[in-house]
Amino acid sequence: MFAVVKTGGKQYRVAADDLLKVEKLDAEPGETVVLDQVLMVGDGDDRKVGAPLVEGAVVEAEVVEQSRAKKIIVFKKKRRQNYRRKNGHRQHQTVLKVIGISLDGASSKKAAAKKAAKKTSAKKAAAKKAEAADSAES
Repeated sequence: MFAVVKTGGKQYRVAADDLLKVEKLDAEPGETVVLDQVLMVGDGDDRKVGAPLVEGAVVEAEVVEQSRAKKIIVFKKKRRQNYRRKNGHRQHQTVLKVIGISLDGASSKKAAAKKAAKKTSAKKAAAKKAEAADSAES
């Protein structure tokens, strides 16, 4: 099974267990991200094309690392003016490993539940710290 997803202004053809480098996403290594802009899903001869998106289809991927691309050289020159500028640029990118492709959006519900659990546990931890700080002041 494969899917065509759109992220960072580009389109990628992905399948399960693929590694892909995309424009930087705000996620830590080890986190799960859900790519919900799925343009096409295919399985053998069976293909489902969205107009523009396939309804309910999601691709779940795990962030492997945050890295930077190979350096490119930007060289500007104006002839006969003694004008030369040389700069380098390294684009930030995120390396993703595709976990699975789902047509019904079930994996996105699981990821949303995980995110909600993380948020509530973070709130509880913050409340405990605040309570401990209040008791230490008294």
